[in-house]
Amino acid sequence: MHIMEGFLPVTHAIGWSIASAPFIALGLRSINKKISEHPEQRMLLGVAAAFTFVLSALKMPSVTGSSSHPTGTGLGAILFGPTALAPIGGVVLLFQALLLAHGGITTLGANIFSMAIVGPFAAVAIFRSATAVRLPFGMSVFLAASLADLMTYLTTAAQLALAFPDATGGFPASFAKFVGIFAITQIPLAICEGFLTLVVMNALVRFNARELQEMQVTPRSGVRA
Repeated sequence: MHIMEGFLPVTHAIGWSIASAPFIALGLRSINKKISEHPEQRMLLGVAAAFTFVLSALKMPSVTGSSSHPTGTGLGAILFGPTALAPIGGVVLLFQALLLAHGGITTLGANIFSMAIVGPFAAVAIFRSATAVRLPFGMSVFLAASLADLMTYLTTAAQLALAFPDATGGFPASFAKFVGIFAITQIPLAICEGFLTLVVMNALVRFNARELQEMQVTPRSGVRA
C-alpha cells in the first residue's frame, strides 16, 4: 500500500476509488451502529485507529513508487470487524498523504483497498478460522495480523502489476517481480507486526477483559493471550 501520488494511471486510480467507496460507506454505518449501541467502546476504537496510524507510518523504501511497512489493521479488524477498518484506514491514509507525504490523494482509493479492505477481511477470516480449529488465542491473533499484512502486500503487488504489466510476460511476470521485491522486507515486517499486535491484545485482554467478552473477541470464560 501507500503507492505514491500520481504513480498509477488515471483509469486505475479512479477504478480503485470506486471499488473502495462501498466499503467505506458500510464501514461508517458499522462504526456508527457499534458506538451508538456501545459508547464505552470509543476508547478501544481510538486505540485501534492509533495503532494503525503509528505502524503504517513506519515506512521502508521497497520498490519505485511504493514502500514497505507494517499495516496495523489486524487489531482493529479483530475488535470491530473488517468493514470498520475501511473508513479508519481511509482517514489514516489521508492524513499520512497530507502530513507525511506518505502515499497520495490520487492513489488513496488503491491504498485503501489494499490496506484497509483486503487486509482487514483477511485478518478476520484467518482469526475466525484459527479459533474455529481451537488454536490458542495468542496464535490466532499472531497469524491474523501477520498474514493480513502479507495479503495487503500481495494486493499492492497485483495493483502495480495491473498498472505496469511486463513487456513480455504480462501481468504474471510483473506480479512475480513485485512480490519478489516486497518479500525481502515484508516477511520480517509481517512477523514483527504479528508480535506487536499480540502485545497490544495481551494488554487489552488484561485491562479490558469485559469489553472484549461483550464484543465476542474472547470467550466469556476468559482467555490467555
